[in-house]
Amino acid sequence: MSLSSTNTDPACLVTNFLHGEATAGEGGGRSSVFDPCTGLVRRQVVLGSRDDVEAAVASARSAQPRWAMTNPQRRARVMFAFKALLEREMDALARLLSEEHGKTIADARGDIQRGLEVIEFACGIPHLTKGEFTEGAGPDIDVYSMRQPLGVVAGITPFNFPAMIPMWMFGPAIATGNAFILKPSERAPSVPVRLAQLMIEAGLPAGILNVVHGGKEVVDAILDHPDVKAVSFVGSSEIAHQVYRRGAAAGKRMQAMGGAKNHGIVLPDADLDQVVKDLAGAAFGSAGERCMALPVVVPVGAETAERLIEKLLPTIAALRVGVSSDPAADYGPVISAEHKVRIERYIQMGIDEGAELLVDGRGFTLQGHEDGFFIGPTLFDHVTPTMRSYLDEIFGPVLQIVRAETLEEAIMLPSRHPYGNGVAIFTADGAAARAFASAVDIGMVGINVPIPVPVAYHSFGGWKRSGFGDTNQYGMEGVRFYTRVKTVTQRWPSSGAATTDSAFVIPTMV
Repeated sequence: MSLSSTNTDPACLVTNFLHGEATAGEGGGRSSVFDPCTGLVRRQVVLGSRDDVEAAVASARSAQPRWAMTNPQRRARVMFAFKALLEREMDALARLLSEEHGKTIADARGDIQRGLEVIEFACGIPHLTKGEFTEGAGPDIDVYSMRQPLGVVAGITPFNFPAMIPMWMFGPAIATGNAFILKPSERAPSVPVRLAQLMIEAGLPAGILNVVHGGKEVVDAILDHPDVKAVSFVGSSEIAHQVYRRGAAAGKRMQAMGGAKNHGIVLPDADLDQVVKDLAGAAFGSAGERCMALPVVVPVGAETAERLIEKLLPTIAALRVGVSSDPAADYGPVISAEHKVRIERYIQMGIDEGAELLVDGRGFTLQGHEDGFFIGPTLFDHVTPTMRSYLDEIFGPVLQIVRAETLEEAIMLPSRHPYGNGVAIFTADGAAARAFASAVDIGMVGINVPIPVPVAYHSFGGWKRSGFGDTNQYGMEGVRFYTRVKTVTQRWPSSGAATTDSAFVIPTMV
């Protein structure tokens, strides 16, 4: 089935994608896919079952050995062709993504672009998977290593980045010679299927990339299947921990990325005009539905806090909340009616806990879209580290101010927080920034960069409850995750050379 961003018929069905073809599945049911801007059902998505996972694994298992034997240059050519197709289809993909997620078209393009950059990295797979060689490690002995694919691997991805995170996973996995099973969010399922279709168009053999929609039954089937050798997951920390434990108990290689509560530390010497621009985008962009959003700002010193608030209030008042197709909108709706209610409950929780509500985004409506899932920007001051609304990830357009008196106190806030995804510091003091980057107990650090998502040739990964497992996503960490090292020690003695008589002694290279 070819998906179209212009199809608004609720009867339109988003199917699984197995062995290069659309399939309606084995009776797992269906779920509604909403347009967050209108609150109306845009299409239906099939919900797969264990049988669908079994069919996907069988397809992947049959196709993977030949793909692994395909030389790396030819695999890279498929990635190059896929990159070209992504660039050709960028606008259509962005519209399709926005319809189901609600983020603005410009933000949707950014979602796709950051995934495309990992595909660009994967185009260099012939170089990235080269092994090592030592000549003459011992008498007539050479040693070399090679990186080989794991076989069948899988990814379980969230709703908030329907293009980027799937490509973060399947790009390196497929380029290194694996077959990949993708279980995307049923809330935004169309773009992942379209990506799989484009991979086939790029020359990928059928069965190397399969898509199975569904809920817990499908996730558990992936985690339990003995032929799935590795699983990458992105979602809430609670579910990430459960997924990690279940997959690891089944003997799989696991990486499970969880939630976040990222802090922005503002020192007195920071350029507050730039800081406020950065905060507005990082806290409220994509309606705050980013694991690398910046929902906590920590001004150092009372004067810094007052000056920051003075500049923040008019900036927040000027933000435009609109439909995803509005080019003037700064951000759109949240993903669902249920999530909107959840965010509003956290706003009330902050009030009940004693935080000072400076801007209340509840009750926001957009004329002509009264049933859309919109929330206005919200700002709290005098939030404290003991408040649950501070400790929990709200995942919405809510910015909280936690005041600190010193840089040391500011460093302790993110360092002691249970999440450890990202953090930023805003300052003109290089020594302070360097000390901060070294001391803070967080996986990704920005210095005057509000959303420090690493470029594609580095890697992404948080600490503490933001990441379970010891390998990050994409970059060389991704190549390592989806491959295993085989080391060969070989001897080709010269004709007539003496043979050793010490076969019962542990071999040495002397």
